[in-house]
Amino acid sequence: MLQLRFHLKHAIGLLATMAALAAGAQTAPTVKIGLIGPFSGPSSDFGKPMLNGVQLAVEEINAVGGYLGRPLELVIQDDQGNPDVGLKGSQALAAAGVIATIGFCNTGVAAKSLEVFQNSQIPLIIPCSTGTPLTAKFPAPQSYIFRTSARDSIQAPFVVNDLVKRGWTKVAVFADTTGYGEAGLKDVEAALAAKGLKAVHVARFALGVKDLREPLKAAQAAGANVVFSYTVGPENAVIANGRRELKWDVPQVGAWPLSFPFFIDGAKAAADGALMAQTFIAEPSNERRAAFLSAYARKFKQKITVPMAAAQAYDTTYLLTYALFGIRDGKFSGPAVKTALENIPRVYYGVVATYEKPFSLDDKDAITPNMLVMGKVRNGAVTFAYPEDAKRNLFVQRKK
Repeated sequence: MLQLRFHLKHAIGLLATMAALAAGAQTAPTVKIGLIGPFSGPSSDFGKPMLNGVQLAVEEINAVGGYLGRPLELVIQDDQGNPDVGLKGSQALAAAGVIATIGFCNTGVAAKSLEVFQNSQIPLIIPCSTGTPLTAKFPAPQSYIFRTSARDSIQAPFVVNDLVKRGWTKVAVFADTTGYGEAGLKDVEAALAAKGLKAVHVARFALGVKDLREPLKAAQAAGANVVFSYTVGPENAVIANGRRELKWDVPQVGAWPLSFPFFIDGAKAAADGALMAQTFIAEPSNERRAAFLSAYARKFKQKITVPMAAAQAYDTTYLLTYALFGIRDGKFSGPAVKTALENIPRVYYGVVATYEKPFSLDDKDAITPNMLVMGKVRNGAVTFAYPEDAKRNLFVQRKK
């Protein structure tokens, strides 16, 4: 914990000035930050850890003075994983006068709300949703949409590269019909094409499907030797359980939702061995990560259901605070906060990565491929697929 406190003080900086200003913190106006995500409903498995990661960071930041003596205040909206509810929540945040918003776990929910933030000139930082189109909807120099999660256009090639290395080149893709599944399918197909490959079978399905044995039989008949799944809910487990019932022993791979409880708890033994892209694995591989995991456990007294969601949200909150310290007069206009995010002057030594100039006028995505590792389900938990990744993870990566 001492190490964590050291990083907090080093990270926020200017503590002497802050201490002087903090004397009147109890009467100082708060700095309102929006937070939106699926904190109830079927996507809450990763919405709640996102919420907890932000709350943990805000508590730590306020403990050392907030923004120059002004506490950070969260204005929270639950989007329930529903695009229409998310749109209303986003409009409510804009009306509440937040200076920026952290949010969204579901690509389809985020997509419906992007224009609210863009048109209102309120920076939105996305710590969970990975759909590639989200940070590509608006031209980068004008965009108010930032992201600290790994977009699917880097996750898909990362996983495909691993498949090719393992000799699994006859790929069946199973993608849901949401915005997430649609964008993910395109990214997987593009990644395969870059390797001169094409999926031997593509299956599409709606959320809520309970039986995928028929499309699995079709994939098996097509000669697939690996299943690449792209969905965020229990459907990943439906695929795994279907393979088990068919006694079709091929690996299942995918993006980060294969690390969710929906999959691991829902598929149980059938989930073992599944591989997925990860930015953060909940192992105390260095002091920063050990301190974060300890602080999270102490505050919330529970295991992190989706560690990536919590860690990315935690780092996001600090990055936003770093940006705010670039605004010395406390005038948080939308353009001022946007410019501050694009020009964060100090390095933030985070949990997921070491963030040195994470954003710029032309680049709104903080995560690059070198920050990814391959995770593997083993005995009901996610660990490193490769020993060398565990060793490399001792050193937190910087953006390339």
